[in-house]
Amino acid sequence: MTDTKHTPAREPVRTELCTDFSEAEAVAAPWSRAVEILRSAELFWISTVRSDGRPHVTPLPAVWRDDRLHFCTGPGEQKAVNLGRNPHLVLTTGSNRWNEGFDLVVEGEARRITDDDRLKVLAGAWLEKYGSEWDFEVADGHFGHGPGKAVVFEVAPVKVLGFGKGSPFSQTRWTFGVPDVHPAHSVHLVHE
Repeated sequence: MTDTKHTPAREPVRTELCTDFSEAEAVAAPWSRAVEILRSAELFWISTVRSDGRPHVTPLPAVWRDDRLHFCTGPGEQKAVNLGRNPHLVLTTGSNRWNEGFDLVVEGEARRITDDDRLKVLAGAWLEKYGSEWDFEVADGHFGHGPGKAVVFEVAPVKVLGFGKGSPFSQTRWTFGVPDVHPAHSVHLVHE
């Protein structure tokens, strides 16, 4: 299914090199570099907070579409339970190599997507990126795969940190305004 609605690109309101954490010859990375990594990364790490304040971190696949990261999880999984209490999270991706690559840390708030038409578009994005093992059916505001169902979340970045590794080492900070809710996205806050 093709999504014919065009959403204008959401650009950072501020891009800055964090000079305290960068080598002298480093420059701020362009947002386009971060977007390319967010589009192509196959694995992300999600960090949420349990009700007792302990962190929970786990890997998952995610899709970058309409200037947001999207991920899915079983409704009873720890990350979904945590997000039900506190929608704030961090998603990270990059390289586990010290002296090469570019790592990203995305801060934002999870919003659950329940609109079946929007979910069908996202199911197509998962299939395109990850192949037939991620071929979801959509019904009643969920992804379905075999006997299981999954809830789908989107995260509009509030702040993103980019870590350039190797010579020169750098840290870029991109900050965004308050995320808008696109009219085509039927979403609600997880904790509502």
